[in-house]
Amino acid sequence: MTIRLLRTLVAIADTKTFSEAGKVVNVTHAAVSQQMQALESDLGIALFNRSTRTPELTPVGRQIVAKARQLIADYDNLVPSVLGDGGLGGVITLGVLRTTLTGLTPKAMAALKTKYPQIGLHIRPGLTGTILAEVERGNLDAGIITKPTQLPVDVVFRELAEEPMQLIASLEEAEADPLTLLATRPFIRFNRRAVVGAMIDSWILSKRIAVNETMELDSPEAITSMVHANLGVSIVPHLAVRPADAVPVKAIGLGPDAPRRTLGLVYQERQIKTRALDELYDALISVIDAARHRSDPSVSSGT
Repeated sequence: MTIRLLRTLVAIADTKTFSEAGKVVNVTHAAVSQQMQALESDLGIALFNRSTRTPELTPVGRQIVAKARQLIADYDNLVPSVLGDGGLGGVITLGVLRTTLTGLTPKAMAALKTKYPQIGLHIRPGLTGTILAEVERGNLDAGIITKPTQLPVDVVFRELAEEPMQLIASLEEAEADPLTLLATRPFIRFNRRAVVGAMIDSWILSKRIAVNETMELDSPEAITSMVHANLGVSIVPHLAVRPADAVPVKAIGLGPDAPRRTLGLVYQERQIKTRALDELYDALISVIDAARHRSDPSVSSGT
């Protein structure tokens, strides 16, 4: 029996399905089923009533879940309780995407520092693949990344926001059809080594559009500045938190099949700074929620 299996069990209790629990703990439906079979074998008891369509905990299973919640909390708080600072001291080394450097990251870091001034922050920009590798090696405490197709074992991904891709053009541009613009205007490509860049490339290929690429950049500010100067069009994420001094450009939706990136916070499951990272996650979510309400006051809160 491991903490990982107990986390999966609690996720099932919270989400009511193996599939949704798999999303929470970042494993497949089949892996969730295998983990629960292993846990039942280790404990020597039946945790689920398998005569029902959805997983239904047995009475003893519900008691195990209650104990598991307590064990997980004690495990997560083990080192912070010994250190005596509640896990809210020291320095957090955080890898971040460049697309978050002028909006989400500084606003969330300011909110965190206001609440916990004793926490130190060390920010390192990079691409998703590099940040994820550094988190896995333990060189970074956490990272803000685009969700990849696969995550390393024992790395947790906590979703922050979904950002659809959009086409951007100069304010002087009269054409409003994104496919026409891509086919007839110079194209400024988002770095194809980035997850977002590959996502954009796949969508363009699916539309069978031959773009006239004039440059490839990995700085969203640089891309927007080039577009603002009417040097071409580009496809970039519709940021959940926009920078206050964003360069004005025309944003055009790509339609219902627009590619979307899932932005999230990643860190190792066996992380001694769990409490601080929980507070970091809450700060990120609060900034995203505030930005969402400013753009659409009718949106209800929730994560």
